Amino acid sequence: MPVILGIESSCDETSASVCVDGQILSNVIANQTVHEAFGGVVPELASRVHQQNIIPAVHKAISDAKISKKDINAVAFTRGPGLLGSLLVGTSFAKSFALGLNIPLIDVNHMQAHILAHFIDDPKPQFPFLCLTVSGGHTQIVKVNDYFDMELIGQTTDDAAGEAFDKAAKMLGLPYPGGPLIDKYAKEGNPNAYQFPEPQIPGLNFSFSGLKTAFLYFVRDKQKENPNFLEENMADVCASIQYRIISVLINKLKKAVKETGINQVAIAGGVSANSGLRNALLEAEKKWKWQVFIPQFQYCTDNAAMIAIVGYHKYLKGEFVGQEVSPLARWSV
Repeated sequence: MPVILGIESSCDETSASVCVDGQILSNVIANQTVHEAFGGVVPELASRVHQQNIIPAVHKAISDAKISKKDINAVAFTRGPGLLGSLLVGTSFAKSFALGLNIPLIDVNHMQAHILAHFIDDPKPQFPFLCLTVSGGHTQIVKVNDYFDMELIGQTTDDAAGEAFDKAAKMLGLPYPGGPLIDKYAKEGNPNAYQFPEPQIPGLNFSFSGLKTAFLYFVRDKQKENPNFLEENMADVCASIQYRIISVLINKLKKAVKETGINQVAIAGGVSANSGLRNALLEAEKKWKWQVFIPQFQYCTDNAAMIAIVGYHKYLKGEFVGQEVSPLARWSV
């Protein structure tokens, strides 16, 4: 029964988790609020807060799992992709922890971990399946053939979906992070109140830069006509822009299902917590007979449980790394 300690520090969440024989016993996430004043993540500040949070997070994860650190068989950590300074904190801690206990190190690809978070709980998808990975930094469609056999078949050529949400929120004067606030307002609004263009990108790739520009001009022009426009129509504006971002994602997924013949569809990443996307996927399941997999909210954002479950499967395969390992700011699935 291998006991794996998972560590995640790729951006602005410090997280630690304990996995015992494929079961997650703890998942501690320490969020960072320091970035709210700047309207986005400041890398230098993120790495400093990771240094403050990592020891308490690991201690609590071990305590919550009701184990001793001497019970741990291996340490799995996020090697990349992510902010280099943040990754350095998690990587350095993992290396020191493993060295002190003389146990193996397991490096984990953050984007693979988002996908494999679907193997934490039941129901689990069967191979092969498609996964739409949507976050602040990535928008990808991945064909998952096996745990560590993944094929990137579509990705964004510019902004990610999460960036589109956050930048739209900034244009609306909403505080960072704005994506969840757009989701909140959208629940009270009419998604057909305003029409925004859907980017026509060939193949399975995405683009959100044109939509972002169109939205910027829309907000500017409406405020010229009526300075109180946003205050009076916030719910409808949020519902309309959210509807368009989600329709871009769903339409590309629909095309991917048609091209691959695979109707098992999963979502992963921070934007998979968006209620509009979750509902759209459930509607697609009924309409097009897909088999849909939606993660629990705690496994959508960056978390160490997904790192630990990947570490568990790598442990079974004996895939370890040495103390010379270093983080990678960029790392494809």
